[in-house]
Amino acid sequence: MKSLLSLALLATLTISSPAAPAADWWPASTAAALAAAGPNASELSRALREVPETQRDAMQFLIDNMPPPDLASLKADFLLGHVADAYASMAVAPWAKDIPKDIFLNDVLPYASLNERRDHGRRKVRDIAAPLVMGTKTPAEAAHALNQKLFPKVNVKYSTKRKKPDQSSLETLESGIATCSGLSILLVEACRSVGVPARIAGTPLWTNLRGNHTWVEIWDSGSWHFAGAAEPDGNGLDHGWFKGDAAAADDSKPAHRIYASSFRRTGTSFPLVWDRSINWVPAVNVTSRYTGAAPPAASGTVRVLIRVLDKPNGTRVAVPVSVTDAADSARSFSGTSSSDTADLNNILPFQLVPGHQYLITAGTDPKSSSTTITVSSEPDQITTLTLPE
Repeated sequence: MKSLLSLALLATLTISSPAAPAADWWPASTAAALAAAGPNASELSRALREVPETQRDAMQFLIDNMPPPDLASLKADFLLGHVADAYASMAVAPWAKDIPKDIFLNDVLPYASLNERRDHGRRKVRDIAAPLVMGTKTPAEAAHALNQKLFPKVNVKYSTKRKKPDQSSLETLESGIATCSGLSILLVEACRSVGVPARIAGTPLWTNLRGNHTWVEIWDSGSWHFAGAAEPDGNGLDHGWFKGDAAAADDSKPAHRIYASSFRRTGTSFPLVWDRSINWVPAVNVTSRYTGAAPPAASGTVRVLIRVLDKPNGTRVAVPVSVTDAADSARSFSGTSSSDTADLNNILPFQLVPGHQYLITAGTDPKSSSTTITVSSEPDQITTLTLPE
């Protein structure tokens, strides 16, 4: 079993710096990173010399694995404060003794998830997140509580009108809107700020070709679990609208794989669909954990997706939807459509029989809309209904 963060280590956690700078103590790998830092090497060297001895492993890990832009720009004070904060958070986390050291280093300690702006968001997020996880006893409980409470607390919602996809936590808090990547970055930051191991997961392109998606993975009890950021499921972790899409991922094609972010270098790059030129965000291929995770669809059916708009070319609205087989009224299904604050790919699904005709009704009288469709054999057919104005 992987080594655990020792109680002795946690007992010595402190934010204070040593009285005098230490001599050069780091290995050749760190010296090579300093050489690659160019003029910024003096800042990184100061961080290494001034970090408390009990936190040296963490500082070395960050600098050894730091991507080139960060080697050239991050300052000692930023790194010293960040490392101290990470240890301080672990010192009060009820589950700290159960977190292996390598998980702490790679999935709690890092100051960023992807290529987002490097800033001082961790402390602000922790001030908000810490009260929200009071009373939770496991990383999974804490992460689920944050996903339920954080976004309403800070009034952050999904919107395609966000400034950019890769917003930092501070940028999302300031704007109040983000898409799946920005929401996921914020949730990971919140988790890490209270000592919960977390990372970004996503695919550059669903196999149904409806675009990319990003979500969050949380480590607990020796394994990883997933959640849609700002999309808490009443059943807890490992549930969500995209479970079926993820189960259909194709490991034979890089574009259809599922990746999880890493700070430790892996030899694999996380595909950033908003900037294909960036290849310095490490990742691991986790496709096999998702394929087959969703329950199999009923034999002889295909998935039909129902979207409802409030007016022609309007916004998506959440209303009751019913689907009834025209030849057998007993075969009736119901659900609720997704509103404009849900991910664009979060579309209400039904498993229907090809060749059958169905009556679809959305909304409630007097503001309802109906249509009749004949289901083809094609997967993921989308039907859009528009409510009367």
